[in-house]
Amino acid sequence: MTTVTYDDVTAAAARISGHVLRTPVIEVAPRLWLKLEQLQHSGSFKVRGAFNRIMSAGDLPAAGVIAASGGNHGLAVAFAARALGVRAEIFVPTVTSPVKVAGLERLGARITQTGAIYAEAAEAAAKRAAETGALSVHAYDQPEVVAGQGTAGLELIEQTGGVDTVLVAVGGGGFAAGVTLGTSVSGPRIVAVEPERIPTLNAALRAGERVQVEVGGVAADALGASMIGGLAFEILSGPRVESVLVNDEAIVAARRTLWERHRVAAEHAGAAAYAALLSGAYRPEPGERVAVVVCGANTDPATLVSGSQP
Repeated sequence: MTTVTYDDVTAAAARISGHVLRTPVIEVAPRLWLKLEQLQHSGSFKVRGAFNRIMSAGDLPAAGVIAASGGNHGLAVAFAARALGVRAEIFVPTVTSPVKVAGLERLGARITQTGAIYAEAAEAAAKRAAETGALSVHAYDQPEVVAGQGTAGLELIEQTGGVDTVLVAVGGGGFAAGVTLGTSVSGPRIVAVEPERIPTLNAALRAGERVQVEVGGVAADALGASMIGGLAFEILSGPRVESVLVNDEAIVAARRTLWERHRVAAEHAGAAAYAALLSGAYRPEPGERVAVVVCGANTDPATLVSGSQP
C-alpha cells in the first residue's frame, strides 16, 4: 500500500508555500511546455522535498539536519536549513561536480566528500546521523520528501490546464514519484527518463523488484542512485508510467539544444527528460499535449557554450 498520497502532496504545498518558488512553465512549441524547475531555489526541484521534510519534523535536534547527495539534494537541504536557522551536514561522493561543492560551501554547510558514488556517501551519512542524532533528510526515499517534490506536479497541471504526458528524469525516483502523485487527479502519462548507464527504474521494472545497477555517465552526479527508492518503485510501477532510456550523447545534445534554442541553462541531468523527446526515445502522437520538466541547473555556465562536461 502506497504510503504517500495526493493529499500528502497538497498538504506539502500548503506547508512550504512561501519558502519555495512557483517555477514558470513556458510553451516553446504548440502543445509543448517546459516546466523550469532549474530556476528553483538552490538550482533544482530538490528544495521542495527538503523544506517539507524539515518542516514536518517538529522540534529539531541540536545537531540539525544531515543528508547524503550527489550535489543537488545537498544544496537544497543546506538552503532550507539556512532559511530555517538550523545546522546542516552534507555528505557527497567524489563524483560531485566542483560547482556543487562550491555552492554547498557558500550556503554554510559542513561538507564531507567521501566514496566514489552516492550510495557510499549515503552509508557514511547514515553512520554519522546515528552518532549525532541529526535529522536525516533522504535524497528521495522518505514520504515527506516525495510529497514535497510532488508540488511541482500540482503547479504544472494548474499552469498548463492539464497535459497528456509529462516527461521527467529519474535517479532515485523521488521526483518522478512525486510528480506522478501530484498530477494524479488529471492522470497524464508519466514518461520516466533515465540514462542508459544508470537504469535504476528500468532495470527494476524488468526484474520485478529493485536491483543494483552500475553508475556512470554524464549525469551520474545528479542521477547516480544505484537502486531505485522503495517508495518510488511502488508508485512508478503503476500503469500510468512508461520507462525510457537515453544515451549520454542524447543528453549532451539536449542540454546544448535547451541553451541554443531556448536559452535554458541546464545541467546534464536537468536535460535528460528533454533528451527523450529530441532523440525519439519517446514519440508523442499527433496533437498530444506534452510537458517536459527541466529539473536542475547546477552546472558551469561556460560548458553550455563549449559543450564540454561540467
